[in-house]
Amino acid sequence: MTTLHDLMNAPAPASAWVLAQDCAETGLDPQDIRAEMRRRIGEMRASVERGLASDARSITGMVGWNAKGLWDAPDALDAPLLKRVQAYAMAVNEENARMGRIVAAPTAGSAGTIPGALLGVADHLGLPDEQLVDPMILAAGVGKAISKRMFISGAAGGCQAEIGSSAAMAAAAVVELLGGTPRAAVHAASLALMNTIGLVCDPVGGYVEVPCVSRNAFFAVHAVSAAQLALAQLESFIPPDEVVGAMASVGRLMPAELRETAEGGLAQTPTGLAVTARMEGRGEEGGMIELPMA
Repeated sequence: MTTLHDLMNAPAPASAWVLAQDCAETGLDPQDIRAEMRRRIGEMRASVERGLASDARSITGMVGWNAKGLWDAPDALDAPLLKRVQAYAMAVNEENARMGRIVAAPTAGSAGTIPGALLGVADHLGLPDEQLVDPMILAAGVGKAISKRMFISGAAGGCQAEIGSSAAMAAAAVVELLGGTPRAAVHAASLALMNTIGLVCDPVGGYVEVPCVSRNAFFAVHAVSAAQLALAQLESFIPPDEVVGAMASVGRLMPAELRETAEGGLAQTPTGLAVTARMEGRGEEGGMIELPMA
């Protein structure tokens, strides 16, 4: 079983080692894998572009205007990278909420984190999409190593398993994009992951919209922050595979109400319950609830 420790000690570039391991395991041609990654990058790019251009609401009406609203707004902090990463991430997740085409990376609910971080950094620096192929391969390798220790889904281990894994994958990818070592890439993944431990999955109404859309924006920035720390040679004090083990342990301890069942957290607030009732066609007298949406 490939571990993060194996990946951390692989010869540089880390993506080449991941690619060789995958080809040996699957029998696929490396050029076919690279071509598939190019296709997925293209899909990510397309979902970002559609999401930034649209303010159409999702079926529930809870989201749909956030990415475009941020993208079109003045940059109050004069921080173009921050704004770009956030807007890209939300654009993808709002496309998902509209039933558009996205790349689950590694899940639909966490689909915005990698394109938000990786495409956002690349565009900020003026780097072409071809330079994203190897970082994407590394991201896949990190996700695979995590998945060998626990299920990557909110239902299995809370949002820590889902958005935490995507943030780890994105952080490693950004490090590779910026020329970091395998050790730095894996420690970036570990730093991103360890700071999501305990995060619950509490989607309002059971829909991957609130808090998921904004959560992808936050954790895309989180991934970039982890990459920056690792590129400065800061490392996770806890070894990376132990961090994954800790997340898996917390996931097993987490009650079912906090694992994508919509029976806890934000989903059980008065507004969350009202949204659920509205989508189910229930009101106090059995009719539809009219819930104003922003």
